[in-house]
Amino acid sequence: MTPFGIAAPGRILFGRGEARRAAGLIAGFGRRVLLVHGRDPARADWLVAALGAEGVEVLAVPCPCEPDLALLEETLARARPFAPEAVAGLGGGAALDLAKALAALVPAPDGPMEHLEVVGRGRPLVAPPLPFVALPTTSGTGSEVTKNAVIGVPEHRRKVSLRDDRMLARIALVDPALTDGCPRTVTLASGLDAVTQVIEPFVSARATPFTDAITRPAIAEGMGALMRLMKGEDATARDGIAWVSLCGGLALANGGLGAVHGLAGVIGGVTGAAHGAICGTLLAPVLRANLTASAPGSTARARLAEVCAVLGRTLAAPPAEAPEALAAWVRKAGLPRLADLGLQARDLARVADASLASSSMKGNPVGLSPSALVAAMRQG
Repeated sequence: MTPFGIAAPGRILFGRGEARRAAGLIAGFGRRVLLVHGRDPARADWLVAALGAEGVEVLAVPCPCEPDLALLEETLARARPFAPEAVAGLGGGAALDLAKALAALVPAPDGPMEHLEVVGRGRPLVAPPLPFVALPTTSGTGSEVTKNAVIGVPEHRRKVSLRDDRMLARIALVDPALTDGCPRTVTLASGLDAVTQVIEPFVSARATPFTDAITRPAIAEGMGALMRLMKGEDATARDGIAWVSLCGGLALANGGLGAVHGLAGVIGGVTGAAHGAICGTLLAPVLRANLTASAPGSTARARLAEVCAVLGRTLAAPPAEAPEALAAWVRKAGLPRLADLGLQARDLARVADASLASSSMKGNPVGLSPSALVAAMRQG
């Protein structure tokens, strides 16, 4: 068996009602806490009140959109004078990424560009990050269990990562009840991201026995739960997709992703579109492109065929037609096409070329040419 390692938060708590434990656990890391929440501050009132009851002073800051360099620098300027002893993130993947980046950079003697990959210097963190506690309120990115924070840099039209093993959460508290009532459009986009993040690590060239164990059973569960949620609110389905999202986050942190995420990182920087929506619309055409490029009898072909068999059963389609059945379901569910998300034809070749240098692309099960990537984007 090929040697492998497992990187994960210090502690993972999963289940309905677990959020009630959040304030006491966060208070264990210090008396001054920076709390990053989503667009609506009222959704964080319960945690602010609970932390106050624990004797914790809280500085609450919003993350109204996917974080970019300007928002990170602005929030960092507010956070450093407060001198927090810990950081908590309550929200979707965007809020968790901003919280994770702040936990890393508040103690740092320099700014984000020293440490951002690709567009910055990419230097390791000098000071250890502050303790970080993650409470996701959407099911998609798996950011609660990953060691990187994705930050947009509009000047370079890219989304890049701040990355360090020490950025893993001390506690990832996944309470599916926090996702109940999530808007349908957000549920669709984030749910497809979750499904993508158990498919890509399973077929990844960097797959391990650990990632196989948590991704293979999650593919059908994730797709089935998402299909039920598109028909109406369903607590059991919320539980299922939250579990799949958690599995996907652990898998991508310990294995790899692929061409969907390789393209999505660049497309997100070019268009500003939501990450989950980009991944959701690319999943089917990239699956077809990988099948076309894989050699008969190869491990890549066998794993891709297994994914198609699972998706075919879930979507009531022949395995050979699973990518097309998935694409049709995605459109019927209402996910926009890439063109509707702002990706223009003139940008396709440049996006394809830039994506080839991404860390995600290195995990793709087969090498895809720029022309194959352009064709996948045209179909998305």
